[in-house]
Amino acid sequence: MARILIAEDEAGIRLLVARALTLEGHDIVTAADGEEALEVIAADNDGFDAVLSDIRMPALTGIELAHAVKAVFPDMPILLMTGYAEQKEAAESLTRIVFGVVEKPFTLTQIRRAMDDLFAAHPPRTRAEPIRRAG
Repeated sequence: MARILIAEDEAGIRLLVARALTLEGHDIVTAADGEEALEVIAADNDGFDAVLSDIRMPALTGIELAHAVKAVFPDMPILLMTGYAEQKEAAESLTRIVFGVVEKPFTLTQIRRAMDDLFAAHPPRTRAEPIRRAG
């Protein structure tokens, strides 16, 4: 299945989503905020097939994370999560870099379906494929 980086500052949500996607067969790596997520991406040699990030986080927001990821990995699909309507509207204006936005609270079925939709549009690479960097 896919290798997914989850960036979420609320530990309970991070654990719940990670567990749900692990049960779907995905390889999950988590980060407590956007800054940590960037550090994980920079230090990782295997690459990720997608990023699932909260929008409102300390240090670096999900939108800032999306811009930073796309600057280095232009093909990486990014799905955002938020419980704030104004942030959802702001993220939806970024359709060129963000696959979509999932509204909190969500059910596990909804988050699984959102990830399924993302991977239907952006199939995970095989592990033999190299990670494509910008430039």
